[in-house]
Amino acid sequence: MKQLYTISIALFLLIAVAGCDGFLEHEPYASTSDNFWRTEADVRSALDAFYDYTSNEGVCGRGVFYYENCSDDVFTGRPQAPSDAYTCESFTMGAVNNLDVNNTWPAMYRMINKANNILRYVPDMAISDAVKDNAIGQALFFRAYAYLWLAPWYGDNSINGGIPIVTENTPIDDIDVPRPPTILDNYNRIIADMRDAAVRLPLLSQMSEADYGRPYRTAAWAFAARAALYAAQYADNSKAAEKHTQAEYYAMVVEFCDNIINLTGADKRELHEADPASGRTNFADLFRWENNFSKEYIYSILGNETAGPKFHGMFFQAGGWGYYNTWGYFMPTLELYNAYESEGDIQRREATILAPGEHIQFIGHDIQWCVNPTLMYSESALTNRKFMSVFADADCVGKYVNVNGNNQSNRLAVHIMRYSDILLMKAEALIWTQGEGNATAKTLINTVRRRAGLPENSPATRAALKKERRLEFAFELFPSRHLDLLRWGDAQATYAEPTTGWQVVVEGGAIVSRTVVTVRQPRNFNPNKHHVFPIPDAEIRKSKNLKQNEGY
Repeated sequence: MKQLYTISIALFLLIAVAGCDGFLEHEPYASTSDNFWRTEADVRSALDAFYDYTSNEGVCGRGVFYYENCSDDVFTGRPQAPSDAYTCESFTMGAVNNLDVNNTWPAMYRMINKANNILRYVPDMAISDAVKDNAIGQALFFRAYAYLWLAPWYGDNSINGGIPIVTENTPIDDIDVPRPPTILDNYNRIIADMRDAAVRLPLLSQMSEADYGRPYRTAAWAFAARAALYAAQYADNSKAAEKHTQAEYYAMVVEFCDNIINLTGADKRELHEADPASGRTNFADLFRWENNFSKEYIYSILGNETAGPKFHGMFFQAGGWGYYNTWGYFMPTLELYNAYESEGDIQRREATILAPGEHIQFIGHDIQWCVNPTLMYSESALTNRKFMSVFADADCVGKYVNVNGNNQSNRLAVHIMRYSDILLMKAEALIWTQGEGNATAKTLINTVRRRAGLPENSPATRAALKKERRLEFAFELFPSRHLDLLRWGDAQATYAEPTTGWQVVVEGGAIVSRTVVTVRQPRNFNPNKHHVFPIPDAEIRKSKNLKQNEGY
């Protein structure tokens, strides 16, 4: 593991070009630590270096979503998907596999290394206090962000412990550190870093549009809330030895969420609606690239037609009928579709899932799913619609979408944190601590339901909160449905049920029948092993101290 952190700084320092998302388009910065860390321009380059992860296919493409593929919302789509995808979703995965998710661990520890370099060198630089403080804030943010990206998948509070914690104060010779005894050490570090970052970072209203997409105060509060929410599942109010009780973690969730909810003026966050004055709502409108920075924005991974995440085209028809090379790796389950149906949640369902017979515009072509063209790569006869607006126009390729279908970066931001998550995290903390039916939790959940065009009649029960999160965030990179099921203790029972879809028969250009079929058999989820995934074997072999998760 020592190799992971001590890679030359010259490999990761990058120069940004001009433009709102210019820090995505970078060139190598030819330097060494001997003549670097001298000017404010050096600091800016070091900060731009964080964004190399956005074009990493394993991190912001298929990568970590192979883990989300275990959930009851999605399953492996394209028939030619790697066999390792099936071993992952069936919980038979080993430490040695070929999934792109293997890229995530080293990419995030490189991010941690970059953050630690800034925290190590910038405080002593002869630069303005404002630039120095902002750089330290961004470094703290990205270090915590990287730990939060990894820890929930690989760490626990029992047999395995957390994931290695390396800071700017860790001696280089001792950088191959053992795992901490509990994942709470990771969450406590994340919360502390995000809290400190928030003090140093500007509000969004204090930033230039050219810097939109970089860390800012509201995003730091939001990720601190998520870390506290994830920590609460492991904390025990009876364990005085732990730094925080479960109730204290939930109180932190409320604190950080209230910091955001109580913002005013230009920084006030609210749910995006197409026309709030008329009462017309449009959930689908949120997933247009023109609305990347709507009032609902908290934090996203930006891309454009030349660089950035390859995430959105993962979900649609493999090969795109020759119009564009979408990849078709992940398809919706009928269980998810029916969860929308049971609520009468038509607006969010139609914005999220494309069902047989429904129409979509794709590269200027009117597609009637399952009917015209009849070729359909989805065993469930369902596919994703949520991220497809950027692929709609006939001239989108090269304008909004990468000309290379093997890359498919595009202008639609990958949402990592939205304001609706703030409302639902606070609601969850209140329900779990104050009891079902909590009046404030009802108001928070009903705010989300109103935007979805649903009656504002939530009972604010645990079951209602769980369903609202599922239907609001389906297919988004984060928050994760799989992690939600794990922390609620629902994974074993959920995964013991088969995954289903429709078998569709089309005759004469019309659908004549839809039959429910099983597309994935029940899975044997062992909560004592499968609550974490194996650390990539290549990372274990680099280290003397890094221990593999039990059973892998």
